[in-house]
Amino acid sequence: MNSEEFESWLWESANILRGPVDAANLRDYVFPLLFLKRISDTWDEEQLSAEAKFGKDVSDAVAADFHTFQMPKSCHWADLRKITARGENVGLGLQNLLQKVEAANPDRLAQIFGNTSWADRDKIPEDRLIRLIDHFGERDLRPSKMSDDLLGGGYEYLLKRFSDDSGTSAGQFYTPRSVVRLLTLILDPQPKETVYDPACGSAGMLIYAANTVKAHGGSVSQMRFYGQEVNQTSTAIGRMNLFIHQVEDAKILREDTLNKPLFVDGRGKLDQFDVVLANPPFSLKDWGSEKWAADPHKRAVGGVPPKGNGDFAWVQHMLASMKAKTGRVGVVMSHSVLFRGGQETQIRQYLIESDLLETVIGLAPNLFYGTTIPAALLIFRAEKFPKNKKHVLFIDASKRFTKDRNKNI
Repeated sequence: MNSEEFESWLWESANILRGPVDAANLRDYVFPLLFLKRISDTWDEEQLSAEAKFGKDVSDAVAADFHTFQMPKSCHWADLRKITARGENVGLGLQNLLQKVEAANPDRLAQIFGNTSWADRDKIPEDRLIRLIDHFGERDLRPSKMSDDLLGGGYEYLLKRFSDDSGTSAGQFYTPRSVVRLLTLILDPQPKETVYDPACGSAGMLIYAANTVKAHGGSVSQMRFYGQEVNQTSTAIGRMNLFIHQVEDAKILREDTLNKPLFVDGRGKLDQFDVVLANPPFSLKDWGSEKWAADPHKRAVGGVPPKGNGDFAWVQHMLASMKAKTGRVGVVMSHSVLFRGGQETQIRQYLIESDLLETVIGLAPNLFYGTTIPAALLIFRAEKFPKNKKHVLFIDASKRFTKDRNKNI
């Protein structure tokens, strides 16, 4: 298949569920099954490689070295088709199968299929689930038949279509890829560097960071990628997304980043990274302001952001997570953080006087899902180039866009 044919086939999987399943929840069912089909087909191909080298009677212990993931007996795609053929308790059978796959790969796949209630027929009727499984069974997703690039492109296509289709409910977890690409190119990640996204969603920014290095002829074999995300489904989708894009040296953790950052060293001090980038939720309310002044990580540089707007708390966290010399930060913010009054005024003053803020880029309106307001990119650098010290570059990019359906690019 070419990319258009593959994308059309993927989108048909969503259409199978449309009606009984809310548009905002389609991703909860489509992505786990797509991932299961991929790793099951990959296991089959790897097993053939083991048998080609050691014979059809190759032991499980020897064949294990050929496999990316372990697939327990009775947990392959062919076994799932047997469950659908029986036509009873398909959701429960699928749920048990997914749990066994996770248990067989505790270090890499624990909780990766999320918390979807496959057996709840009020949420997904059994006949639709069977049709969905049958649909994914139509295509061979072995790596020799389906390249990582084609599969990864299809994954990104689904993320965008789900956001187009359901607005804020799914779009809040999706950053437009044109914005991700711009931000990543500006921060210019390098081989051997660490990259961190404290609000990683579907891990698109981490993947683009890896792809940027590859596109410039570099290797990511010595890079490390880290992300934290509060939403369980998005955490699972992000981990699947990284595997599908072959970004394997990545660690995604689920928790509220502002209230409980999980990337800390043995002494409880925040880990620091070369590149920190994020599109955190705009104007987050009740984000934990009452604890910020006494934050054990001392992130409240310049003051405590207001209770009803956690934007600068994200900035403060990201700066605290930036390496002292090589670090640079890029964050997508609501345009209003540039001029709102109150406590935010003194934080802005601190960021300028500390000479951390390098560039402000004003973007066009209507780029993001769930809001038409314009956003801005804030770029920080631990050590500015000499010519940029004591200066802040402002770029008005508000007219730099093209129309695409109901959104700008």
